[in-house]
Amino acid sequence: MGSPLRPTGTFVPLVTPFGEDGAVDHDSLAALASAVIDAGARGVVALATTGEPTSLDQEERDAAVATVADICKERGAQLIVGAATNDTRETLKRHERLADVPQVAASLAVVPYYVRPSEQAIVAHFQYIAERSPVPLVLYNIPYRTGRGLGAEALLELAATPNVAGVKQAVGGIDADTLRVLAERPDDFSVLGGDDPYLAPMVLMGAQGAIAASANVATDRYVEMIDAALQGDAATTRERAASLLSLSLALFAEPSPAVIKALLHHLGAIPTKDVRMPLANASEEATKRAIEVYEL
Repeated sequence: MGSPLRPTGTFVPLVTPFGEDGAVDHDSLAALASAVIDAGARGVVALATTGEPTSLDQEERDAAVATVADICKERGAQLIVGAATNDTRETLKRHERLADVPQVAASLAVVPYYVRPSEQAIVAHFQYIAERSPVPLVLYNIPYRTGRGLGAEALLELAATPNVAGVKQAVGGIDADTLRVLAERPDDFSVLGGDDPYLAPMVLMGAQGAIAASANVATDRYVEMIDAALQGDAATTRERAASLLSLSLALFAEPSPAVIKALLHHLGAIPTKDVRMPLANASEEATKRAIEVYEL
């Protein structure tokens, strides 16, 4: 048995809003968490890539998690927290810190990046963390960011590992390895779509839901699409997916989460569109395009 937790539905990896002074705006973060949950998200992810965790110090990361945890407790929503880096010891420390946040349902644990370990070494890394973590792990397989990915054999081995609840699969499409995992995974292992243009077909092929950055905006529309796919309603899913494709593409036209933040700022949801260096704020052209598509 992997884990008693089986994430399903739509999860939103929240942006981290910054105020005019450059500090984290916790009021806006809490309001955004409340808004996406009220719009139907099953839960939220704090400190995912969309939340710019590599540009936050430890105090800021802890404070952001605390803010989102309070909202999840109030709303009865699940909280997943990004808690991994490319060093195994530091990854374990970050997981151990989650023991102090009772609301946390799971971690989001990215494949160790930059150092490019072998696939079997990555499996060993996750098994080491899972054995010691106070919360279940949702693996994050995103080769274009990490330089290494997990194929079907490795993912199925990890799917049978105690305290591993699932995977956010973001491999730039739906490849043969993904289809094999969907076909052969144990019942207690959730596959969650992580590439926003492919969420609908992923769920129709057997994924249990999605962690969708684009759902920071138009949350209800993404929830409707994922729910329709979970119910096997292909016609409705196709209609919803077609209407959201241009928005998802527009929000990722420049490095995430710049365009997402620009649109949220335009909508009055966050005080600035700012991202932290080395990212750059969204261009006027990309922002204009996102606004146009959103308003269609």
